Amino acid sequence: MTTNPAFSGVVCPSITITADDGTIDYELWGRHLDHLIDAGIDGVLVFGSIGEFYAFDLEIKKRAVDFVVRHVNGRMKVFAGVGDTDVDRVLDFARSAQESGVDAIVVVSPYYFGPSDGAAKRFFGTIADAVDLPVILYNFPARTGSDLDPALVADLAREHANIVGMKDTVDTISHTRKVIRAVHEVNPDFAVFSGFDEYYLVNRVSGGVGVISGLTNVEPETFARLRDAYDAGDFAEATAAAERISHLMALYDQADLFISAIKGAVRAKGLEISTLIREPAVQLTDAQYDRIRELLR
Repeated sequence: MTTNPAFSGVVCPSITITADDGTIDYELWGRHLDHLIDAGIDGVLVFGSIGEFYAFDLEIKKRAVDFVVRHVNGRMKVFAGVGDTDVDRVLDFARSAQESGVDAIVVVSPYYFGPSDGAAKRFFGTIADAVDLPVILYNFPARTGSDLDPALVADLAREHANIVGMKDTVDTISHTRKVIRAVHEVNPDFAVFSGFDEYYLVNRVSGGVGVISGLTNVEPETFARLRDAYDAGDFAEATAAAERISHLMALYDQADLFISAIKGAVRAKGLEISTLIREPAVQLTDAQYDRIRELLR
């Protein structure tokens, strides 16, 4: 029942913790990372969607990735989200992340004008060929305007040996299952993660390796418990953890943008972080924070 690809399990797409003035708060971020490690999380993704990758200057992101790699110091995997609409900036960030020592880069499809399959193959292939790092594709069609379909993913895995995984943020397991089946004909160890927290069990049943999902910021222990119970065949314990995660999914709906809700929930759990998200944005209100606290109880 266990899986043995290079990457698997529960990966936290970390919030980017800042002070109220928007500057990165490295002290509190370090404490957050330590909590993830102590809880048993397998890896952290820096500057995924929930990390507001789209809103930070490239040089700030480079320094932040370097900090995370040094702070984690091999205690869990570190992935760097290097997505951008400009391939030159993606390549610049990817090379910097490689120098910092990340375990893999995560590359989202270029957004606004969703690329055709041919353009997507050229985009991802150019990045894969430019680094000596594992590359994890990031499919989020609701935000990018294009979909990495099963045949395209299989083609990319076939043509580029270092494209070794994918985060599939599509709110239907049938899409993820079809990707898994298609890509495993090319590479049986290709690691397909679901991007939705509550899909852990069905992802694993379908041949996937786990989740990269935002609630891991809030209750990483619950996700580690779910993973361990599934691997041990303890389905009563796995079901109990999955029920808790299902309850927590309501957190995503408690703010104008889900990132605010996750930051609010991390604060409510005891880490006194700012809930600021980058402008343009509607910030978390006191009433929303009170609802988040009630949900967590």
